[in-house]
Amino acid sequence: MFDNLSDRLSQIFKKIKGHGKLSEKNIQDALRDVRMALLEADVNFKVVKAFTQSVKQRALGHEVMESITPGQQFVKIVHEELIQTMGDTGGELNLKGQKPYSILLVGLHGSGKTTSSAKLAIWLQGKGRLPYLVPADVYRPAAIDQLTQLANKINIPVHPSKGDQDPVDICLQARAEAAKQGRDTLIIDTAGRLHIDNDLMDELNRIRTTIEPSEILMVADAMTGQDAINIATRFNELLDIDGVILTKLDGDARGGAAFSIKAVTGKPIKFVGTGEKTDALEPFHPDRLVSRILGMGDILSLVEKAEAAIDEKKARELEEKMRKNAFTLEDFQDQLQQIRKMGSLDQLMSMIPGFQKLSKKMPGMQPNEKELVKIEAIINSMTKQERREHTIINGSRRKRIAKGSGTSVQDVNRLIKQYVQAKTMMKRISKMGPRGLGNLLP
Repeated sequence: MFDNLSDRLSQIFKKIKGHGKLSEKNIQDALRDVRMALLEADVNFKVVKAFTQSVKQRALGHEVMESITPGQQFVKIVHEELIQTMGDTGGELNLKGQKPYSILLVGLHGSGKTTSSAKLAIWLQGKGRLPYLVPADVYRPAAIDQLTQLANKINIPVHPSKGDQDPVDICLQARAEAAKQGRDTLIIDTAGRLHIDNDLMDELNRIRTTIEPSEILMVADAMTGQDAINIATRFNELLDIDGVILTKLDGDARGGAAFSIKAVTGKPIKFVGTGEKTDALEPFHPDRLVSRILGMGDILSLVEKAEAAIDEKKARELEEKMRKNAFTLEDFQDQLQQIRKMGSLDQLMSMIPGFQKLSKKMPGMQPNEKELVKIEAIINSMTKQERREHTIINGSRRKRIAKGSGTSVQDVNRLIKQYVQAKTMMKRISKMGPRGLGNLLP
């Protein structure tokens, strides 16, 4: 989403770093370019104006003009001010009141409320909570069925709502049932409209007054740009929302909504949707997003994803196999699956500092998701014995595997070669001990 903005800012910073000393004119020129880059990214014009004024005031101060590295100081100020504009710190859920707590999800049709409900349930479950999903949209055809199917898929209890019930009654019954089952957090998926109208707001206000939710989160589609800000502003005026879930942040929109919502509404973005899978919801960290946009990477998020995706027991088993040189194609496949659990390769690589800049210079470094799918298909077409003893895979077996996986013999050969190389590398590392990886470096 932020590739164009990242490229523009990178060019601006490179240009300003080229000046040994900064003058007021250098700073004015750089800020004009920054202003244009942000406006082209669909950032609210009032937000852009306030941001550039703040940067200018700090950039013309003593800390930059007299600095040994004025260009870097300028970048530092832009970095800090972008974080401040986006909310300084990510919003946290404030689950208060009597259990079970209630989280009310509101928004317009198509914003992603229903899928966000399921994603939020998974996230809460990962934090040790016991969520209970409540379909309270009785107007949209199949809305109740959609959330019920999602809930069954992720194995989280869902309330058996009926389309002819009053949404307030559904919420009251759901709260009683959740308490009975020992669930501690209700996630209520409410009805939406194509636009905000009196009927919608009357219903949401009735639910709010009756349930007294701990959190009211508005779900907004990042692809709608400035409309997302206008919608958030209106919902906030009428319901006093606690925060925003911004969906489709992995899309190709320009990203202005992410920069503008907090500054315009005063309410933080609490979560962002980063994909279609039910685990593709992340707490919003403005500092990490800004670091990614400025090409500084996001190691913290990368580590968190690894910790969530990698099975500790399997990691210990793998270490033991490496020591014994018993790393099989089954283990190779398992490692690929754990990497894929962490998210798309593009997303993971964007978190590595400097990778985006390097990948533009070396286009061949761009990760290819299709290759991982192909590798899994090839390994799945092998017998259990072939996965455990790759040396028995002769010419006729390779043809059979290629045919079964819809690939070519050359693809099978390439995979086996990659596996042997990985096995050899792991054997070398295991022999070197704890400092093995460091000894491999030049």
